[in-house]
Amino acid sequence: TIASSSLIGVLVASNSNGLVVTNFAEKNELKAVSGKRNILFISDVLNAAGNDILCNDKFALVHPELKKASIKMIKDVLDVEVARGTIAGMNTTGAASIATNKGLLCHPHTSKQELESLKKRFGVEGEIGTANYGTPLVGACMIANSKGAVAGSTTTPIELGRIEDALLL
Repeated sequence: TIASSSLIGVLVASNSNGLVVTNFAEKNELKAVSGKRNILFISDVLNAAGNDILCNDKFALVHPELKKASIKMIKDVLDVEVARGTIAGMNTTGAASIATNKGLLCHPHTSKQELESLKKRFGVEGEIGTANYGTPLVGACMIANSKGAVAGSTTTPIELGRIEDALLL
C-alpha cells in the first residue's frame, strides 16, 4: 500500500533513478521498492504523483499547475528534463498515458502532432490506445516498465496487442 491505499499507480511516479510519491505515504511502505533510488515525498497540492507525472528515464511531463519548486525537486529526484503540459487536453498526464524506456501509449484523443512531440521528448516510439474495455485513461488502467505490463482484467486481446506494440514488449 501507499498512504494505506491500494491505488499505488495513482500515488507513485517512478523511473530508474527515483520515486515521487504522495506526502501521505509512510517511509516503511517504500522499503520494498526504494533500493538505492531517491525518494521525493511531494507536498504540492497536486500530490497524486502517478496521475500528475508521466515519466521515463529521459523526460517527465507534469500537470501544468504543479508548483515551480515541485518541478525542480521532480527534476532532481528523477534526473530528467521536466516540462509542464497536457495530453489530449488532460492535465493529468500520468493518467492519460503510460511511458517506459522503450515505448509510449497515449489517450486515444492525442493528436498526431502531439504524439510526435511526445515520442521525440521521451525518446521512444508510441501509439494511441485504450485499456480495460475502451477506457481512454491508459495510465490509470495499467502499470508497465521496459520488461512488461500489467493491465486491468477487462482489457481486451486487441487492446493487449496495441499495448505490446506501443511499449515494444
